[in-house]
Amino acid sequence: MRLDRLDGVLAPVVTPFDDDLAPDAARFTALCHWLLGQGVKLAVFGTTSEANSLSLEEKSHLLESLLDSGADPNSVMPGAGLCSLSETVELTARAVGSGCPGVLLLPPFYYKNLSDDGLFGFTAEVIERVGSGNLQIYLYHFPAMSQTPWPLDVIDRLVNAYPGTIAGIKDSSGKWEETAAFINSGWPDFRVFCGSERFLLQTMRAGGAGCISATANVNPAAITALCDDWNKAGAEERQQQLTRTRGCFESAPMVASVKAVIGTATGDPAWSIPRPPLTPLTASQNQILLKNLDAIGFKLLFRKRR
Repeated sequence: MRLDRLDGVLAPVVTPFDDDLAPDAARFTALCHWLLGQGVKLAVFGTTSEANSLSLEEKSHLLESLLDSGADPNSVMPGAGLCSLSETVELTARAVGSGCPGVLLLPPFYYKNLSDDGLFGFTAEVIERVGSGNLQIYLYHFPAMSQTPWPLDVIDRLVNAYPGTIAGIKDSSGKWEETAAFINSGWPDFRVFCGSERFLLQTMRAGGAGCISATANVNPAAITALCDDWNKAGAEERQQQLTRTRGCFESAPMVASVKAVIGTATGDPAWSIPRPPLTPLTASQNQILLKNLDAIGFKLLFRKRR
């Protein structure tokens, strides 16, 4: 029986590393369980997770560790988009076999100026080779980073060819008109997630499914509260506060900013370490970030959701 499609707020969970720059499964699972307790789901192996700095084996180990720790697979959407077709198939199959309700699929981004037939063919091969009726694919549209968009015409072909499998999209274009075009596509039960909570209220009002955002790692309860109560009084004010908070994190490299704040909040400096080629915030950047967050009343405390 096909699992329900995802909605709500998902965090592309940051990946902690030890002194040897190996992924730290214990810290990773602890953060994941805290996030689940805050009401968000887990989009592990996303951009903020430094997914493209992780090997297939490292991702597989982290996913296995997370699920073995008791995390509900129904709340996990692994990023499975790799440039290698065979590795994409393998990671996708592992996720589906573990009971995850969907995977987030980047286009094969290394080769630029891909034809529509090439994008369609890659995705079709993944679907056919995984060969599971439980597979649900959420496309990951991030043209600024991948330099390879998901065109509407290609998505339309995929939805018509695999109507039960192409489940939705994360739009990280940063352009509301693109998010709106996906929402207004007319594809049945096609779930659209904005890639930044800056657009959360607009997305929910237009009929979107939710948000997959880097800052859901550090502001999960507040983002979830707006997603849940977008049609209630005070939604505009909540959106403004989310936007202010997002702006603070965007003032420096996002991955390093999120990791720095988690490191400060936990008192564990290991959280601040990214894997090269990314670099941690400088002392000055970190000081400015914390000062700006304090000025808008933001506090990250690892506490239970109210």
